[in-house]
Amino acid sequence: MTKNFIRAAALALMTATSTLALQPAQAATDAAAVVKHYTVVAHAKFEDALITAQALDKAIDALIATPSEATLKAAREAWLKARNPYQETEVYRFGNAIVDEWEGKVNAWPLDEGLIDYVDPSYGSESDENGLFTANVIANKTIKIDGKDVDATNITPELLAGTLQEAGGIEANVATGYHAIEFLLWGQDTNGTKAGAGNRPYTDYDTKACTGGNCDRRAAYLKAASELLVADLKEMVANWTPDGAATKAVEADPKAGITAILTGMGSLSYGELAGERMKLGLLLHDPEEEHDCFSDNTHNSHLHDAIGIQSAYTGDYTRVDGTKLTGASLSELVAAKDAALDKEMTKDLATTVEKMQAMAKRAETVEAYDQMIGEGNAEGNATVQAAIDGLIAQAKTVQRVIASLDLGTIELEGSDSLDNPNAVFQ
Repeated sequence: MTKNFIRAAALALMTATSTLALQPAQAATDAAAVVKHYTVVAHAKFEDALITAQALDKAIDALIATPSEATLKAAREAWLKARNPYQETEVYRFGNAIVDEWEGKVNAWPLDEGLIDYVDPSYGSESDENGLFTANVIANKTIKIDGKDVDATNITPELLAGTLQEAGGIEANVATGYHAIEFLLWGQDTNGTKAGAGNRPYTDYDTKACTGGNCDRRAAYLKAASELLVADLKEMVANWTPDGAATKAVEADPKAGITAILTGMGSLSYGELAGERMKLGLLLHDPEEEHDCFSDNTHNSHLHDAIGIQSAYTGDYTRVDGTKLTGASLSELVAAKDAALDKEMTKDLATTVEKMQAMAKRAETVEAYDQMIGEGNAEGNATVQAAIDGLIAQAKTVQRVIASLDLGTIELEGSDSLDNPNAVFQ
């Protein structure tokens, strides 16, 4: 995916040695304290993502051991629960190179699912851009990558991560992470803009009454992907411990740490979420342009991204066990400089979450997200656009916060969908 950038230029520049420290009496709003709490919340969020992924792994074990409607439903429910805390970590991706470089292993999308398993004939049989478009590693013990035969007899985490992930240098060859697991639990959503998500039968894992063929290999792939997800999340949890690489990197310079927080908030709000994940699909009216396209869970993923952005500013986070975390926040830091601006930023973030909640409510009571973005659906389109507008508005306020804190010029991710819509159709 091509990245474009918008620049958030400060209205007033200070020297590079600025520490953003406030008066000693206001220690709670010292930049170093804000960054420290940011790392504490990061660790908690990634740990919650790990805890729920481990629960998913156990549910997958149960599905494989005893395939049934009940065990498949339980695995799907575990996947849905695992998505929420992970999505709230995405605000840490932008501004933190360690997270950004790792993210593709767990959340890359969209994916050409024909690489992994059988697909509906409507999917097509070949692609000019991807020679592995229908490689179907589950059905084939040997596949050809870059003209060479690759032994896929044993479907292992090493095969998925080391050989299949982005095989041939193609980003759409996503073999690992949440979306590979999602596809294996739900199957393709072939409903277009009609109601319904993927509907993979549990018998795709029943070796005694196998549907879809290769049930043993499908189970092996699902388990390998699940083990990889747990391992990858453990890696990121370790990075955010007090002595972890991500924590040390962001705490080394409080000014750079505050920059990282705002980069995450602005880039996820504008270019990534408002642009690439939402506006692009709305412009194209394409049901395939949704983040959780197999499960029809896109509304929840977008909502929890917005909640994560809000949390990065307020410093508040409620863990999956109900524990509430609070501490020195960016909100306090901004309020000490410009109380009105803090009030505006806080309001903008709350407004976006409300619009996302309205979108989620519609998804749960009226129609799924892929139907909302369909052509000719004025109400659905408007509901999605309202959430996009909220994200754009808060991104603009983030730019003003950057200026208020004298952070100089920060690059925020942009998107042709917002900045040059005509390019989308070329």
